[in-house]
Amino acid sequence: MRKSILIIIPVVLIAAAAGTAVIWEQAGRAPGPTIVISEPGTVGRVGELVLVVETPRGELNSLEVALEQNGASVPVFSLPRADGGDEDVVADAAADADAPADADTAPAGAAGAALEREGANRLVLRQPLGRNRYESLVQGPATIAVTATRPVLFGYREATTNFEHEFEVNLRPPLLGVQSQFHYINHGGAEVVVYRVTPPDAESGVRVGEHEYPGYPAAGAGIEGADPSLHVAFFALLWNQPIETPISVFARDTLGNEGTATFAYRTFAQQFRQSRINLSDGFFRNVVPAILQNSPDFRVDDPSDLLASYLSINRDMRVENDAYITELGRTASPEILWQGPFKQLINTAVQSGFADQRDYYYEGEVVDHQTHLGFDLASTAAAPVLAANRGRVVHAGWLGIYGNCVILDHGMGLQSLYAHLSSIDVIDGDMVELDDQLGRSGATGLAGGDHLHFTMLLNGNAVTPIDWWSAQWVEDRILRKFREAGVTVPEPEDQ
Repeated sequence: MRKSILIIIPVVLIAAAAGTAVIWEQAGRAPGPTIVISEPGTVGRVGELVLVVETPRGELNSLEVALEQNGASVPVFSLPRADGGDEDVVADAAADADAPADADTAPAGAAGAALEREGANRLVLRQPLGRNRYESLVQGPATIAVTATRPVLFGYREATTNFEHEFEVNLRPPLLGVQSQFHYINHGGAEVVVYRVTPPDAESGVRVGEHEYPGYPAAGAGIEGADPSLHVAFFALLWNQPIETPISVFARDTLGNEGTATFAYRTFAQQFRQSRINLSDGFFRNVVPAILQNSPDFRVDDPSDLLASYLSINRDMRVENDAYITELGRTASPEILWQGPFKQLINTAVQSGFADQRDYYYEGEVVDHQTHLGFDLASTAAAPVLAANRGRVVHAGWLGIYGNCVILDHGMGLQSLYAHLSSIDVIDGDMVELDDQLGRSGATGLAGGDHLHFTMLLNGNAVTPIDWWSAQWVEDRILRKFREAGVTVPEPEDQ
């Protein structure tokens, strides 16, 4: 028996060794992680790398991603072994199924990278990619090179995958050419430029300092079959911008490449009036409770403190209301809806002008300062308020300091605002024509008496209505440019 056992033991050991050798050999042939890159196809100034790694249990020993172009290699992302050495130690790339990988595992310059688990076996790397992040990128082809290893045989061996993804780097900006001539801008007023942009679908418009005004295809100005590269952009030099603020046309594509073009223009300074507004307890009692009642989402510390509540309304609510108006301006129709010059409300006297600088006094002391961005027009109480031009109603209801208010969209960023109404006769979405009744004048909101507060808005920014009331200004500053560029705007038969 003992002899038999002595014979069996070596045989078992030899078989075990042979089996181990087979397992070791098979482990060496185990497939590495599966790698798929869906982005980028093309990058420019901006772009994104989207890399998917499939590996059992989401385990990786390492993940190295590099950007290669013209013989140079730049590290993009690195997930090293857990101990940083060469031992076969498993590093779980995303141990927490909901948490991104430790930012310390990314190389310098990989800020913004996120390696996250999606499911039991999948890891997804999202990494910003483009010239803005990697300055070495130049026009032409480039490659993303990936090396990933995963543990096999309980971590005693590893399986490796090498993967390359080719993509194109395009750093050419859109092309621009200004078509219109003779641009004259009043401080606080508006202008228009006609230009061509290639490719036509690039985001484009006019930049005035930090403000951008979108451009629209000229087809929206009424010309059928217009060259798709031909665009129109209305813009403004706001009352609070320096008269020397730079103005240029811009265009940027989806890759972040941007081109600019200058054009000839002249600006004209305007004098804005200083005015004094005297506040009283009676005025506070008339306006503060009504505004707070109609603005349930607006909070003041103590509604019974009428002065403090008024100041909060005049400052904070004004900011909220203007932010809403600005956002509304971004939803403008891409087509011009107005026809000919705008019309001042008939038989009205101007009580306050555009950009009046108002100091507010209470009991002989200055308590606030605001800028009045519109015209206050008064006639008789509850006078009919008529549309200044053709447009679509985009707001009809209460609007904080403006009380009952109607805003019309006239297309391509242009809107008109009618405030302090006692009643409203239209609803959102209504299409109105010149002189259609919108409501009646009143004293709702921050109004000391019955009047209409009227202003023009361009991309949500207040501009003086005086220009738009002038038939000569509309003809010379807008319609002439359109005709010279081959763009026609329908005009009303009767002005």
